[in-house]
Amino acid sequence: MVKKIKIYKNFKINEIHKNSILLIGNFDGLHIGHQKLFKEAQSFKEKYNLELGVLTFNPIPKMFFNKKIKNYRISSFNQKVEYFKEFNIDFIINKNFNKKFSKINCDSFIKNILYKNLKPKYIFVSNNFKFGYRREGDVKLLKKYQVDYRYKLINPKPLKKNNRIISSTLIRKLLQRGNLEIANILLKRKWTIEGIVEKGRKMGKKIGFPTCNIDIKNYIIAKPGVYAVRINTYNRRKNYKGIANLGYRPTFNQKKILLEVNIFNFSKNIYNKKLKVEFISFIRGEIKFKNIDQLKKQIDKDILVSKKELKKNYE
Repeated sequence: MVKKIKIYKNFKINEIHKNSILLIGNFDGLHIGHQKLFKEAQSFKEKYNLELGVLTFNPIPKMFFNKKIKNYRISSFNQKVEYFKEFNIDFIINKNFNKKFSKINCDSFIKNILYKNLKPKYIFVSNNFKFGYRREGDVKLLKKYQVDYRYKLINPKPLKKNNRIISSTLIRKLLQRGNLEIANILLKRKWTIEGIVEKGRKMGKKIGFPTCNIDIKNYIIAKPGVYAVRINTYNRRKNYKGIANLGYRPTFNQKKILLEVNIFNFSKNIYNKKLKVEFISFIRGEIKFKNIDQLKKQIDKDILVSKKELKKNYE
């Protein structure tokens, strides 16, 4: 039986979730650096027999302060909840990051929210954690107040690979550069987009390659191009192999970013259904072709490469 996590939208939490272990952060993508932090918190849960919770924010504060940033997230909130389950999380506080909340100063955040409302026994944060008005609060301030407000701050050293600190920012850059394989290693899973299948112009069907069109919403835009993918359909009973184009479809003079997925050996109508698309391998960048025939020939080649990559990963 899958454990159900209690999700709060504000700081009025049940008594059972006070005096707990609390992880605070965006945890976008829940990469191996985050996972290190979560595993340590999980060991505290087992050792002290305490509830384990996460305080996270929606939207990500950077997206709130800079409205021009539309495509930023590595994972959606629903995906994040699924990833949290792997670490035996008991509750999540998904705080709406709005103008009023952004004005709370760092001292008030510690005193009135952490101490008076949440009352954690242990607080886990990463080294670069900032909070409060103008991001004036940091790890040093949390350490300063831990005796006064009766919590113990746990701040493990950041995880490094090849002298680079593993961060969500690093993974976003890797995806944007087309370094999918390294990004997947740092996520310890395949980077995945979830979305609803929408009706499009049916251009793929007209040229013999029907696709499922998915609006990527506020996901980070990985390098535009063609990818080998694995698809989980709405009923979650079967995984399919396929090929996807993430981009602007320059051959058809389109300007909106779109994820188009061709599922191999699949002909069901799945409009308005949710798909989970795992990105396995980057095949090539986006190209503007002179005509449809050139595009069709290239797609044939891409499908062959995609099938080889998928066979290498799953057979």
